[in-house]
Amino acid sequence: MHITSIARRGALATALLAGFLAAGTASAHQIWLQQDGKAASVYFGEFGDNLREASPGLLDKFRFQSVTWIAPSGSKLLQASKTAGAFILNGKVAAGESIIVEENAYPSWEEKKEGKATRTVWVPAARLIADAKAQAPALTLDLVPTGKPGQFQVSYRGKPLAQAKVNAVVQSGWGKEAWSDAQGLVSFPLPWKGTYVLEVQHTDQTAGQRGDEHYDKAMYVTSLSLVQPQGVAPLPAGPALPPSQDHD
Repeated sequence: MHITSIARRGALATALLAGFLAAGTASAHQIWLQQDGKAASVYFGEFGDNLREASPGLLDKFRFQSVTWIAPSGSKLLQASKTAGAFILNGKVAAGESIIVEENAYPSWEEKKEGKATRTVWVPAARLIADAKAQAPALTLDLVPTGKPGQFQVSYRGKPLAQAKVNAVVQSGWGKEAWSDAQGLVSFPLPWKGTYVLEVQHTDQTAGQRGDEHYDKAMYVTSLSLVQPQGVAPLPAGPALPPSQDHD
């Protein structure tokens, strides 16, 4: 493929995702973590809609150079290896541990409205936990368990974030939403046995700089993945949706 064609496809893929994010819907794309018996993986798509983006495709927009395993005894960096459908990590979580990942290099985009150009950066992040033990915030926008069943805390830059909408979904598409209180606390019933992905979004309208790039606003979206060991047998997931396509 010619270099110009590759560049054009990359620009179209970025514009495609920018459209998803600008829509501001609960089903906007996210990254999330899941693990099997051997390792944890980072996925990109829409967990509740059973959509996983692929490589070649939108998955290629990510690098995931900041992945950290956290335990009471300390922390260490993990490596992420890209496959056709996910980034496989060289680690997993056990009781009291978590893995966090934050993408700080996703390409920015510019929107023009009434003659004014606004440059936006998007900062997706994810956390994986093995149980409901309390965790300390570490991501810029974070969502952590408090140690109480079904209760979580939202924080932004280490401080509780009030009035943040949090969505909880399972892979069948069942979902709930709630708003954080003045202490950043939010609670959910978790009736289904199996994997949940919680998501919180926050837009900071403060202009800033990322490397050599100036931006006008930053959009953060963070997911928290957990497994509920008890509950009602989960409903089956819907049919897998095909990855998003861009066109020459």
